[in-house]
Amino acid sequence: MKRHIPIVLFLLLANLALAQKASITGTVNDNAQTPLLGVNVMLKNTTQGTQTNENGAFTISNIEAGDYILQLSYIGFKTREMPITITSDNISLGTITLYEGNEILNEVIVEGERRNKFSRKETAYVSKLPLKDIENTQVYNTVTTEILKSQVVTNFDDALKNATGVEQLWQSTGRGGDGAGYYSLRGFSVQPQLVNGLPGLTNGTINPANIERIEVLKGPSATLFGNAVSSYGGLINVVTKKPYVGTGGELSFTSGTYGLNQIVGDFNTALSKEDNLYFRLNTAYTTEQSFQDAGFRKSFFVAPSLSYRVNNRLSFSFYGEITQAEQTNPTFLFLNRSAPTEAANLDELGYNNKLSFTSNDLSLQNPTQNYRVEMDYKLSDTWQSQTLLSKSATSTEGYYSYLFDFGILGGNTYSRFISRQNANTQTTDIQQNFIGDFKLASLRNRVVIGVDYFNETGTDNSTGFAFYGNITPSGGANGDNPFTPDVEEDSYPLSTSAVDAALASQGVSNAKSKYHIYSVYASDVLDITDNFSAMVGLRLDHFDNEGDLANPDDDYDQTTLSPKFGLVYQPIKDKVSVFGNYQNGFTNVAPQLVGDPSQGAQTLQTFDPEQANQMEFGVKTNLFNNRLNATVSYYDITVKDRVITDPSSPFNKIQGGEVESKGLELEINANPVKGLNIRAGYSYNDSETTKSDNLEILNRRPLEAGAENLYNLWANYEFQEGSLDGFGIGAGLNGASERFAINYASTGEFILPAYTIANATVFYQAEKYRIGLKLNNAFNKEYYKGWTTINPQQERALLANFTYKF
Repeated sequence: MKRHIPIVLFLLLANLALAQKASITGTVNDNAQTPLLGVNVMLKNTTQGTQTNENGAFTISNIEAGDYILQLSYIGFKTREMPITITSDNISLGTITLYEGNEILNEVIVEGERRNKFSRKETAYVSKLPLKDIENTQVYNTVTTEILKSQVVTNFDDALKNATGVEQLWQSTGRGGDGAGYYSLRGFSVQPQLVNGLPGLTNGTINPANIERIEVLKGPSATLFGNAVSSYGGLINVVTKKPYVGTGGELSFTSGTYGLNQIVGDFNTALSKEDNLYFRLNTAYTTEQSFQDAGFRKSFFVAPSLSYRVNNRLSFSFYGEITQAEQTNPTFLFLNRSAPTEAANLDELGYNNKLSFTSNDLSLQNPTQNYRVEMDYKLSDTWQSQTLLSKSATSTEGYYSYLFDFGILGGNTYSRFISRQNANTQTTDIQQNFIGDFKLASLRNRVVIGVDYFNETGTDNSTGFAFYGNITPSGGANGDNPFTPDVEEDSYPLSTSAVDAALASQGVSNAKSKYHIYSVYASDVLDITDNFSAMVGLRLDHFDNEGDLANPDDDYDQTTLSPKFGLVYQPIKDKVSVFGNYQNGFTNVAPQLVGDPSQGAQTLQTFDPEQANQMEFGVKTNLFNNRLNATVSYYDITVKDRVITDPSSPFNKIQGGEVESKGLELEINANPVKGLNIRAGYSYNDSETTKSDNLEILNRRPLEAGAENLYNLWANYEFQEGSLDGFGIGAGLNGASERFAINYASTGEFILPAYTIANATVFYQAEKYRIGLKLNNAFNKEYYKGWTTINPQQERALLANFTYKF
C-alpha cells in the first residue's frame, strides 16, 4: 500500500494541474463576414497555436493561466494582435474580423455583429500605416458601402453627399483633362483622383458598383500623397472591393424615374483553394436620361480583382477598373467673369431649368482604365515591404459645348461654343513602402518609409471652339454672332452633321505634354506614453516638367520639402482623444517673364512652390462600445507665396498673394439601439483672399469655397423581431447656405439660393434578398449648384431596387 501512495499523489497533482489549464475558442471572418480558412492563430512567444478550419473556427487547448498576446496572421490580410488573460475558465472570443491588404489595424476587433454600420474608420490609407482613427492626428470621413446600400445610391455624386463639408461645385463634364466632377472641401476645389491610395484618374464619373467605401481626407495632405492628386482642402480616396476566401456574391437591379436602369453584379470564387488564389468580379451596366428635355448617360463597368497568397510571407494582389461610358455634357450657364450680368439672381434670369440646350445627338465618350498591382512581403515580425504599381488611362472623344454670357447682345443672351474633343491622359505611379512597428528604448514606433515615382502624359488633338448660336435661359434662340459687325439670322441645328460642318474650319490641336515627380517620404507615430503620441512626417518632392514636348522653353523643375506634425492625447484610452496637427500642401509654380520690354528683352524668373499650411485641433470619441463615434475640429489654412504683380513695378512678379480658409466641422455616427444607425455632419467655412494684386477678388470669398454652411443627416432603422422583422425605413436631408456663383469687384455678386433636400427609403431585408424603394428630393425642390456657373439639379425621382445574394 505504501508503495502506491507516491503514484496516487502524482496522479492527483497531475489532474489538479490539468484542471488549472483552459482553452480559447473563436471564429475568424473577413470584412464581408465570410469565414477564413487556414488563418494562423498563435500565442505569441510560445509553441501553442493552431489554424482555422473551413468554418473559420479555432481552438487552442491546455493553456496555463497567465497573460498572453494572441496573434492572427494570414497572407493578404494584416497581422493582428490582442492581449488576453487566461484563468481557469475557458474563453470564447466570438467573431474576430481581419481586413484585407494594407488597410488593417494591428489590434484585433472582437465582435459578434459589427455595430455602427455607417462608420468604418479602420484604414491604413490615410496615414499609410495601420492606425486607428482615434490615434490619428488627421481628420477624415468615411462613406461605407452600408450607407450606399441603405440609400440605394446609383452615382458617385450622391454617395459624396454623406461626407461632412463636401459640396459639389459642378458635375462631370466629360471634357479632356479635367472632365471629372469638382467638389469644394475646406474652401478649395478637389477632384476624386485616388483609388486604394494610388492615382486613379477619370474624365467622367466614378461607378459606385465597386466601392467598399469612400475616404475624404481633410486638409493639405502633400506630405504623404504629393500634390498631383490632392488639394489644399484635402483629397478623396476610393477604396474598392477585394477578393475574399469563399464563393458568393449578389445580383442587383435598380430602376427609377427619368429612364434609370442599372444592373450590378458581384461574384467571388476560388480559382485554386490549394494555392490560395481568389478572384472577384464586380460589374455594372447603367442607362439614364435627364429630367430636362435632352441628356443621357450610359456606361458599362467591369472590375476584376485577384488575390494570391504564395506563402505565409508573400502575397500578390491585382485590381482593375474598366469603364466604357457615353454621355451628353451638361451645358452650364457660364456667367461673365469680367462684367456684370443683366440678371443679379435666378428670378431676374428667368431660367427654365427643364431646358438642356443640347441634343442627344451630341455626346462624349469617356473610356477609362485603372490597374493596380501590389506585392506584400513580410520581412520580419516588425517590418513589412509593400511594392505598388498603378496605371491609369482616360480619354475623351466627342462633342463638348458651353454657354457663356459675353454681355454684348443683351437680353441675358448666352453664346454657345462647341468643340470636337479628342484627348487622353495616361499616368504611371510606382511606390515602394517599408512599414515597421517596433520599439526603441521601450517607445513604440510605427513607421513608413517610401519612395514614389509619378508620371503624367497628356495628348490633345481636339478642334478649336466654334461659335454655334445663342440662347436665352427662358428658351429663346438666335444666330447673331456677337463678334461680327453684321446682324445674322443663321440657324444652328443641334445635329452631328451640322456641327461637323461648323467645325470644319477650326484648327486641330497637336499638343502633347508630360511631367515627372520623384519623391521620398517618411512618417513616424511615436507612442511617448500609453495615452500620448506624436506623429512627424516629411516629404522631399522633385517636380520635373517637360511641358509641351514641342516647346523646350516651357521646361522647368522644382524641389520642395513638405512637413507634417501632430499630437494626440487620449484621456480615456481608445475612447476619447484630443488632437492637434500641422499639415502642409504645395503647388509647383511655372517661371514667368519679367522686365520692362521697352528696356530690352524680358528675362525668365523662377519661383518657389506655393505653400499651404494648416493648423487644426479637435476631439475624437469612440464611446459605448463603438456605438457613438464623433469628431469635432477647428482648422485654419493659410495659402502663401501666390505669384502676384509687384506693387512697385508692373513688369515684375513677386510671391505675395495669400488666401485664408478657416472653419469648424462636426461629424457624428451613432448606433443607439440595435437596428438604428444615424449619421450627421455640419461644417462652417470662412474663406477670403487676403492679399492679391487682383482687385477683382481681394477681400472676397473665393468661388471655389462653395457655401459657408453645409449639413447632412441620414437615419436608418431595421426592425429586429416580430412580424416586422426585416422591414426598415430611412430618411435624411442635405443642405447648404447661399453661395456665390460670381463674386468679383466689377461684376458684383450672383448668389445661388440656399437649399434643403429631403430623401427617404423603405425596404425589406431577408437572408437572401433585399427589396427597397427610395425617394430622392422628396419635396421636388428646385435648386442649383455652380462655380462661375449655374447648374440645375435633378428634380424628384423614385427608385426601386431588388438585390439577391448567393
